[in-house]
Amino acid sequence: MQKILVSRCLLGHLVRYDGGASGPYAQLSQWQAEGRVVPLCPEVAGGLPTPRAAAEIPGGQGAQVLEGLARVITSDGEDVSEAFLSGAHQALELVRRHDIRIAVLKANSPSCGNRLAYDGTFSGVKVRGEGVTAALLKQAGVQVFSELELPEALVALQRLDIPAL
Repeated sequence: MQKILVSRCLLGHLVRYDGGASGPYAQLSQWQAEGRVVPLCPEVAGGLPTPRAAAEIPGGQGAQVLEGLARVITSDGEDVSEAFLSGAHQALELVRRHDIRIAVLKANSPSCGNRLAYDGTFSGVKVRGEGVTAALLKQAGVQVFSELELPEALVALQRLDIPAL
């Protein structure tokens, strides 16, 4: 059975930067009941507390953080790049350990956003980009979806669950 890496906040866990959650979602709850879900909050796994200051990537590009060309900065001006990198690498380790090929991660997050990210100005402006964890997982060949793309994630999962002839 194919496992899925899922952001803990989408499962209703109170791990968001503001101390809240972003879920739960019926589809994720079903996958959890089936034993498919491997939960992770990369930011908490990387050592950040809950709640914590909001963080953004100037330019919104997680891949640049991975390359050492950009940093993750909090609204207080603190550089939290190392925590974000640690959490991303822990996610990659889980992916490898459980042979995960699909992840459902929190949209717009500086860790987990898969299509859009905040631009680093803390003004609510989003740019095309992805979070640090999403970028690392994509580089490893994982299909990364957000909670806004659960139907697409379901189709991808169904394709992986079909036994080879």
